[in-house]
Amino acid sequence: MGQGQGQAQHWKKIWVGSAGNMVEWFDWFVYASFATYFAGSFFPEGNDTAKLMNTAGIFAVGFFMRPVGGWLLGRVGDRRGRKAALTLTVTLMSASAVLIAAAPTYAVAGYGGVAVLLVARLLQGLSVGGEYAASATYLTEASAPGRRGLASSFQYVSMTAGQILGLGIQILLQRTLTSGELHSWGWRIPFVVGALGAAVIFYLRRNMLETETFEESGASPQDRGTIKALLRHRREAFLVIALTMGGTVAYYTYTTYLTKYLSNSAGLPKQTATLVSFCALIVFACLQPLAGALSDRIGRRPLLITFAVGSTFLTVPIMTLLQRAGSFWPALGLSLLALVVVTGYTSINACVKAELFPTGVRSLGVALPYAIANALFGGTAEYVALWFKKGGIESGFYWYVAGCAAVSLVVYLAMRETKDIDLKRVGQQPSDRPETDPVPAS
Repeated sequence: MGQGQGQAQHWKKIWVGSAGNMVEWFDWFVYASFATYFAGSFFPEGNDTAKLMNTAGIFAVGFFMRPVGGWLLGRVGDRRGRKAALTLTVTLMSASAVLIAAAPTYAVAGYGGVAVLLVARLLQGLSVGGEYAASATYLTEASAPGRRGLASSFQYVSMTAGQILGLGIQILLQRTLTSGELHSWGWRIPFVVGALGAAVIFYLRRNMLETETFEESGASPQDRGTIKALLRHRREAFLVIALTMGGTVAYYTYTTYLTKYLSNSAGLPKQTATLVSFCALIVFACLQPLAGALSDRIGRRPLLITFAVGSTFLTVPIMTLLQRAGSFWPALGLSLLALVVVTGYTSINACVKAELFPTGVRSLGVALPYAIANALFGGTAEYVALWFKKGGIESGFYWYVAGCAAVSLVVYLAMRETKDIDLKRVGQQPSDRPETDPVPAS
């Protein structure tokens, strides 16, 4: 295979993996971005913040299924291949989107609609728990040598593209439907779109190529994707949890929670708040490949450290000023500043985690610790923010985000650089390496 054809194969794998990731995260984030419209459909009349807390609670429940999905689908990815895991994740996500689109309201079925919503979020949690690791592993292994940072950055490009698509549909619906229509039935439209998109991606993933790294792995089939194998790399697993902590809290604060924060706390109209998030996320998506390519030159640690320092010291002033922004342009400028800082984490965290583990346990090694960190910190970020707000001390949340980033900063300063690691030899002892390794000439 020629170099040009080989590069084309690499980018084809990245395209298919990214497109599926986009639809997965579209379905996941649409729940958060449309929560302000359907919160009243599933719960009785009451305080608006309390309704949002109820829907945020169900949002968080989805995160607590992610460790289960990380274990189950991570095991599938390591034993049967990255392709098999990616196909299964999109099937689960399609089913959950259909359930939410058809869920009965409180007026029709009482709390029965909440039960359907809960089941759908549990399925989404299973799906996304495996999707992150499967796509992170797939994109990292499918990339050309020396371009893992660039290639894996498309995971957050596609994740953000899914959210941009969701916000784009929200803006379109806001401009074509009345507020009453949106609250009544219009919020169901994006979930129908998500279900249809997932069906298309299912077809694409059934025909995608497996990574050469997985196919050439010499790991024992009985040992692949097992907890026993993962425990041999417990240090790396704890490292994934610690380095994810600050990044996931900051990411969900400035993406899924931002629209509600600008509307519910800063007092911006819902349409303006949505437009701010939409514009900021477009710039954010464009930054990911640039930062990923930069990490291939200077290493992963400098970007991670830059993120952690910025998030630790800038979160409180940014969130305080956002609350007083008052109009579109100041809100957009502050949001962009926050997302530029977060890019130091999002652009490369996928490949950093994948580079820590050997092929036979790479998918599970990324999936389970990452899912645990997200359940504890990412999934609860919005609920914690609303809890502080309801308690009258909203600024406490700003310090919480900064504190999580400070913990991750300590980890980034202590961890090793992973840029030049050979994915096929991660975790090997010198005695495990092939006897045909080149020997320096005497």
